[in-house]
Amino acid sequence: MTRNRWIQLGLLAFLGSGLAACGPEGGLGLPGFTPEPYPPPGFAHQRISEVELYWNCTQPTPDRLLLQGVAVNVVEPEVRSLEFTVVGVDAHGATVSEATGTARKFVLGTMQSTPMEVEVRTTGHEVRFDLLYRYEAPLSGPGGNSELPDGAPAVRLVATHPFLLAQGVNQMMVRDICPEVRRRAP
Repeated sequence: MTRNRWIQLGLLAFLGSGLAACGPEGGLGLPGFTPEPYPPPGFAHQRISEVELYWNCTQPTPDRLLLQGVAVNVVEPEVRSLEFTVVGVDAHGATVSEATGTARKFVLGTMQSTPMEVEVRTTGHEVRFDLLYRYEAPLSGPGGNSELPDGAPAVRLVATHPFLLAQGVNQMMVRDICPEVRRRAP
């Protein structure tokens, strides 16, 4: 065989193995990939932003509130250290209960999700529950993925270690996250 024939045969074998790996069974002995449904089904509440949150609230006992859900990174190239705090607020706006939880996955790429769960020991004086969440993501502007104000492309920092890239902390708040378990202060 000629050299060109070997190259064509090699390319066909490479493409064939790649297509076999994309099949429903994964091909080549690899397990099949089952994508997560988007948006995730079965959640009563949602917060749409760069990191979307979907959750349900339950009250397994009168002195506990359980928030369970899923966080989905829909925009950021990478999200790190996703943390959730549920705060119980009384009729005067004061914090009377609080608990913090972290996402199961430390790093989320774009369109990746992670379960979240926070359990709060309640006092009985809560009239609403608020959710605060924060995460680290690459900064915009120079070194980020945005453009400068005059339309010139931003300069991208190139680092050999992922922790050397500039990270910004994003903090958000959602008020009254569990109206179905709203309490009346005694």
